[in-house]
Amino acid sequence: MEYRFLGKTGIRVSRLCFGTLTLGPLQANLSLGEGAKLLETAFALGVNFLDTADLYETYPYIKRAIRHLKEKPVIASKSYDYTRAGMKESLQRVLTELDIPYIDIFMLHEQESELTLKGHRDALEYLLEAKADGLVRAVGFSTHTVAAVRAALTMPEIDVVHPLINMKGIGIQDGTAAEMLAAINRLHRQGVGIFAMKPLGGGHLISDSDAAFRFVLEQECLDAIAVGMTSADEIRYNCALFSGQAVPPGMGEQLRQKKRKLVVQNWCAGCGTCIGYCPQGALRLQDGRAVVNTNDCILCGYCGAHCPDFCLKIY
Repeated sequence: MEYRFLGKTGIRVSRLCFGTLTLGPLQANLSLGEGAKLLETAFALGVNFLDTADLYETYPYIKRAIRHLKEKPVIASKSYDYTRAGMKESLQRVLTELDIPYIDIFMLHEQESELTLKGHRDALEYLLEAKADGLVRAVGFSTHTVAAVRAALTMPEIDVVHPLINMKGIGIQDGTAAEMLAAINRLHRQGVGIFAMKPLGGGHLISDSDAAFRFVLEQECLDAIAVGMTSADEIRYNCALFSGQAVPPGMGEQLRQKKRKLVVQNWCAGCGTCIGYCPQGALRLQDGRAVVNTNDCILCGYCGAHCPDFCLKIY
């Protein structure tokens, strides 16, 4: 496994980051034992970097997987909270639920622009204080926009950014893949750690996964790339790919046959709550129920987290 430092943070991470969203109730909804076992498989193959979030509800999987490890993996989490009190609660929750004295990286979740970063300033100030107190090693934010990455260029207090990037630019809300890469490169040259998300465009690029992974791995500005995985075969394949090893014949083609989709259950009441939480604008109301535009959906599962009737699910 290849390892790099996240910018100037001094935090050494595997180039392959395990994106744990896929394990939990917003996506595969694996049992606690199944999810923890997958994380342990990744650790055995050299992965030492996990991405999670307050929203994902995957802390229990991580706690079980790391409980007996002498050397804990690097963990990044994030929260939508925009107040000092709310962010303090979010940070305390991850420390308590994972039973850890500090977390390596804690971020503002899904920032859109300079304006949203200003709106979350109180929460960021708390994280900076928590960093000074040794509860967090690095602070930053995740984003689907070029504008937010550019905003970080004038924010020296930001240590790490977690941007969306893939070879087709799928999911970037305000620009192209080229524009996002240009902004990321500038930020990385300033010493900010970068770990990317959605290299397969939420599943839309699975049929061309080799090229999609090759694209992100060739970007020197990406210290690590977060990939969601739900099977041991996916983990073995991705670890081999990220390590430059030979991939077992036929495994890639077999994995590429797996299709994922967002399903709206029949009991959808058409309340429209999910629409406001879709970062891609892929949902609309039609004939009294939610309908998904599959071309725009990146299968993040965020809509399902806010559905009051639990009728949105990724399969």
